[in-house]
Amino acid sequence: AVVSTQSTGDVNRRKQSTAFPPNFVHSLDSTHMLMTAIKCYQEGVPFAAVHDSFWTLPCHVTRMNAILREQFALMYSYDVLKKLKESFEKSNPDVEFNPLPENGALDINSVKDSEYFFS
Repeated sequence: AVVSTQSTGDVNRRKQSTAFPPNFVHSLDSTHMLMTAIKCYQEGVPFAAVHDSFWTLPCHVTRMNAILREQFALMYSYDVLKKLKESFEKSNPDVEFNPLPENGALDINSVKDSEYFFS
């Protein structure tokens, strides 16, 4: 274990606020990768990945591409930001959070037909 004897216990609000967004997006990317890996496993599609690079055998590329899109659409068919805000509000009842921006008109299922969604 790594232990700092110099910690004041104070949270650096600036560092926390700038670190959260990229870490949150990375967690979403990781979730998508895991969902894709699980579905590939269930269908017998070989799957390997490093960060945001995914691989399979050439004979499985077409199916893996479809799985990538299907899992992305499934993941974002839920209002991820709304769930995050609800979680924050539940954990921090004394904090007033800004309203979320309005959702646009994108049909998330359209990614299933996007040629260059993931290449």
